[in-house]
Amino acid sequence: MPARSRSLLVTGSSGLIGSEVCAHFSALGWAVHGVDANLRAVFFGPDGDTRWNQRRLEATLPGFVHHELDIRDRPGVLALVDGLRPDAVVHTAAQPSHDRAAAIPFQDFDTNAVGTLNLLEAARRSVPEAPFVHMSTNKVYGDAPNERPLDEHATRWDYALAEDYDGIDESCRIDRSKHSLFGASKVAADVMVQEYGRYFGMPTVCLRGGCLTGPMHAGVELHGFLSFLVKCVLEGRPYTVFGYKGKQVRDNIHAHDVARLIEQVVAAPRVAEVYNVGGGRANACSVIEAFALAESVSGRTPRWTVSEAPREGDHICYISDLAKLRAHYPAWRVTRSLPGIVSDIHDAWQARAPRPLSVPVAGGGPAAGGLAVSTGAAS
Repeated sequence: MPARSRSLLVTGSSGLIGSEVCAHFSALGWAVHGVDANLRAVFFGPDGDTRWNQRRLEATLPGFVHHELDIRDRPGVLALVDGLRPDAVVHTAAQPSHDRAAAIPFQDFDTNAVGTLNLLEAARRSVPEAPFVHMSTNKVYGDAPNERPLDEHATRWDYALAEDYDGIDESCRIDRSKHSLFGASKVAADVMVQEYGRYFGMPTVCLRGGCLTGPMHAGVELHGFLSFLVKCVLEGRPYTVFGYKGKQVRDNIHAHDVARLIEQVVAAPRVAEVYNVGGGRANACSVIEAFALAESVSGRTPRWTVSEAPREGDHICYISDLAKLRAHYPAWRVTRSLPGIVSDIHDAWQARAPRPLSVPVAGGGPAAGGLAVSTGAAS
């Protein structure tokens, strides 16, 4: 009798990270079950709709099963996990926007905090031994990273002190800072995931993501900066930069590299561990520098303005220090470079458009506003 395939439950399966995890584990031979209720369309309107991605998974992944379930539905979550008894749970579902959270505080908290609790308790009751990987966020630190001394350069802010060069590590505090309501609800989820590990001995891990991105991202103005920026450049739409002169810095990591990391964590989970996850310094760029990369790929000149008011609790310069992650999972590394990520996003928007949005420039085009952008190789 053939051995039973290992089964994986992925929440937010139609989203950026969830869909990449589904595809990655399916290719490894796992039986994949996805949970998604297309709440991104509820939060962000038609531009946030992810049904196209759900259909893609159902059409391309052998044996993939979609479960139309809202993680706020506690009886539904308890029943699903008890019925499936998955070998691992990867929780990527969330309300992901700073700004949107302020307008829908109950929906935000019920999705991010209560939904996570529903899943944790379901796992504790039915599969306490199964690795539980939670996609958290660097917004759990609030604006505490902004206290690091910074230098202003022509196209970006950067850390002024040598000891901060590699970025923010997991010792950064998560309280006594402004988070946005979204950041606060994610703090509640993050701490609860840790607590289920410490209190019940469950293998729970929090991955505090930096700028997670990739071709399957349905970027909108309120979430998914790099994807939305590339889309705006392709469509010739104006893009509004919120604060910091457009010099705010993010480290970008391709969803594929996140899925590869989750594979490593599921194979060797730890109890109540937290890791900062991003592209690191090699994949960091400012918004201004991202415009230059998008122009070089698309051949289109970006249209953008700067609003003086930054988003509440936003980071000025955030680079993920990956030292702890690399020490615990030495087989993992970032494989997708920043220019490659931008190119992938460009090609994906082109493929989803009813007609071509731009004509790529062979060998790259001029940088936005005449700016030269230097990006390191992935490490």
